[in-house]
Amino acid sequence: MSDTIIKVENISKLYRLGEVGTGTLRHDFNRWWHKVRGKEDPYLKIGQVNDRSIKSDSDYAWALQDVSFEVKRGEVLGIIGRNGAGKSTLLKILSRVTMPTAGEIKIKGRIASLLEVGTGFNPELTGRDNIYLNGAILGMRKREIDRKFDEIVAFSEVERYIDTPVKRYSSGMYVRLAFAVAAHLEPEILIVDEVLAVGDMEFQKKCLGKMQDVAAKEGRTVLFVSHNMAAVNRLCQTGLLLEKGSIALCGNISSVVAKYLQSDTGDKTQFVPDPAKPPVGNDTVILLALAVKGGDGSVGPTFVSSTAIKAEITCRVLKAVRGLRVGFHLHSADGTIVFNAADTDADGGLEDERACHPGVYTSTCVIPEGLLNRGQYSITVGSDTPMGGNFYCENAVSFFIVPDGTRDSREDNRPGIVCPRLSWEIARKTELETDDRNPVPVH
Repeated sequence: MSDTIIKVENISKLYRLGEVGTGTLRHDFNRWWHKVRGKEDPYLKIGQVNDRSIKSDSDYAWALQDVSFEVKRGEVLGIIGRNGAGKSTLLKILSRVTMPTAGEIKIKGRIASLLEVGTGFNPELTGRDNIYLNGAILGMRKREIDRKFDEIVAFSEVERYIDTPVKRYSSGMYVRLAFAVAAHLEPEILIVDEVLAVGDMEFQKKCLGKMQDVAAKEGRTVLFVSHNMAAVNRLCQTGLLLEKGSIALCGNISSVVAKYLQSDTGDKTQFVPDPAKPPVGNDTVILLALAVKGGDGSVGPTFVSSTAIKAEITCRVLKAVRGLRVGFHLHSADGTIVFNAADTDADGGLEDERACHPGVYTSTCVIPEGLLNRGQYSITVGSDTPMGGNFYCENAVSFFIVPDGTRDSREDNRPGIVCPRLSWEIARKTELETDDRNPVPVH
């Protein structure tokens, strides 16, 4: 028997835009007339790619188009992509909330879905009643739910409110109970959308740990959608990247996340604001340019790990202001902030100069060689003052660090975001050192 538990073949979903109900009877009749004559749906030909950033004359848009993939039993699949890429539509089709326009899905086993706050809950019923209601929807018998009930309540940490109608729950309490029900009532497939972001940090960690246990120890399948790349990297083994309703990449989660971040930030090492757009900044300071260069003069976007990296930030100070600070966040590929740097760390009187004499200034930060591990990095640049007036330009530039290639391969294959070469002292001992509990000779 095959281990494939979900098989999606050429799934497409076409949506009609505009006001619901306007002209639908005419369109439905047109579809029916084509169908009885054995012809293709006429509106399938005029649907356009789902690009929310452009205006179109078409009333139809493909939320998904020709999506095909397979998921194995016990696999944790991360589905990522920008807003409007089709992630939620795909999960709704898999959960049978909506039907695909074309294509076929084969699923083995029961599905528990957590697509939005309160999914599957009746707001008039108590938390206790909703646990049994959700269990019944999943096809569980009452004695099975009874056996899991205490465990569900303990995990959700809403025992005090379990006999209160859920319409009086906060969104965080809703999610706590909904996830506890979905994870503990033993569905073969668990589908979780971005809804976990509503919970607090402690509960998010708890949920991620539970999903890992569900997949690794219980052999169940998890489909996880999130914009938190650190969580996706931690939880998932494989990934699916959606772009404008189509699959851009499916494979190892690390490569999928890297491609997503690269498509979102590019691999440009220089940023110059578009003169046709409003300036980047505020009434105190405007960003003129940001560039990343190698300490050896290389321009990237790829730098070897043994090369220092220079980040040059050029700004125009419009008016005298004390305490102006220009700096950046360095992000790793999963969005984690590696460190924050600010030019107020410099000991050169630049702050006083800017406070007295508005003009153009360039602040240069040097990231030491051998500090960053291999991988992709991006820079969010910005400025602030003690009186507020902050601005940030997210992911303005990005670059890659690759192994040196001239050193021992172990030196360029260390885990972690940074791999600094720290100072060590190694001394040879000539005497036999012993421990009263466990004598150990030193050679």
